[in-house]
Amino acid sequence: MARLGDVCQKATSNIAQKDLEGHSGVYPIYGASGFISNIDFYQQGNPYIAVVKDGAGIGRIMKLPAKSSIIGTMQYIIPNDNVNIGYLAYAMEHMNLSKYFTGATIPHIYFKDYQAEELPLPPMEEQIKIAAVLDKVSDLIAKRRRQLDKLDLLVKARFVEMFGEPGTKKSGLQYVPLDNICLVNPKKNQESKLKDGLQVSFVPMSFVTETGDIDASCVKDYNEVKTGFTYFAENDVLFAKITPCMENGKGAIAKNLKNGIGFGSTEFHVLRPIDKKSDPYWLYILTSFKQFRDDAASNMTGSAGQRRVPASFLEKYLVSVPPFELQKQFSIFVQYTEQTKTSISHSLETLETLKKSLMQEYFG
Repeated sequence: MARLGDVCQKATSNIAQKDLEGHSGVYPIYGASGFISNIDFYQQGNPYIAVVKDGAGIGRIMKLPAKSSIIGTMQYIIPNDNVNIGYLAYAMEHMNLSKYFTGATIPHIYFKDYQAEELPLPPMEEQIKIAAVLDKVSDLIAKRRRQLDKLDLLVKARFVEMFGEPGTKKSGLQYVPLDNICLVNPKKNQESKLKDGLQVSFVPMSFVTETGDIDASCVKDYNEVKTGFTYFAENDVLFAKITPCMENGKGAIAKNLKNGIGFGSTEFHVLRPIDKKSDPYWLYILTSFKQFRDDAASNMTGSAGQRRVPASFLEKYLVSVPPFELQKQFSIFVQYTEQTKTSISHSLETLETLKKSLMQEYFG
């Protein structure tokens, strides 16, 4: 075993995002989310590892190319000659460096705190073989993720083709407030099923993703959740109203709810389709568009960090409503695409499990 601090050196970037203005060029610079832009200078002439050390994404590991740079919220890790850079990057990923973060408002991690982490150090030839195996699995994982992203883009492209871009108005079309075609935050007193002892799904904000997935497997008795939580039902559309969840795109169609009923975070708005007027898939995709979210963000109320989209924004949002049959055609297309996504997602989960088991085998 070797200590991390014995197989690499750290280096610091002093580049701020504002420093990039006027520096267009051919050398890439990276931030916590990946590639930012090409600039006319670089700080590292050889390949290196970068660690996100401040803010969102803390502890994330990236292996980056020669003649490139990172911004100051990241840390350079320069491998010594006795370690393969790919092997070291995977070993550091397995260490889960985010556990070393300090600070409440803006978290930080420091090399001095995690440099004592240990890793196996087999001969260079074996390091290269291990890195090559993990590269193959990682490449397949990245391919599956790109496939999922392309399917999401395909659905939105079909929406625009059939209904136009949300947030833009075309002459000759009739626009109505959204609450003319769906119920905004329907009341639970209209639900005849509700009674103590009834089992319902419980969906906190963390159980809904930015890509429309929802985990409704958590079940509670109605009497446990009937106060202090948001009520919804099967095929309702959930829309995250609080920052940054709203801007990040959190939302979903409520599916597979226990007894067709759910309760969840008070930070959800609920849109309930009206029969023959609106389809849940059409409603959900409408609310997932960036323009819709940008419009919602500009109408937020509250103080920094606790800003929320008021229900009145959804109620008054003007939409051109396509014929219901056209919405149903779109719904069928989306559901077919969802089936393909499910198959790819299962493959992705298998690959991610394989990678974790291999890393556990290689790095302990």
